[in-house]
Amino acid sequence: MVRIIFTEEFKKIFSTIKDNSLKEQIIKKIEKIKLSPEMGKPMRFNRKGTREVYVGSFRLSYSYNSSEGILYLLDFYHKDKQ
Repeated sequence: MVRIIFTEEFKKIFSTIKDNSLKEQIIKKIEKIKLSPEMGKPMRFNRKGTREVYVGSFRLSYSYNSSEGILYLLDFYHKDKQ
């Protein structure tokens, strides 16, 4: 069973989202990640060890610790702010 931990940064960003359909898309994507944590694109350089998935024109950044079964939700941002 995968345990999900929301970082303070992610909680802050998620709470400011006013579009309920976007929130639903994020929740659905998190459920998919939970089933297959390796699905996201692995990041390189200073973001090594993290992965990203698309949610519309946004990016959901996360990290997965397979030995402990913990999924860390790190950030959610628009692709233009990358």
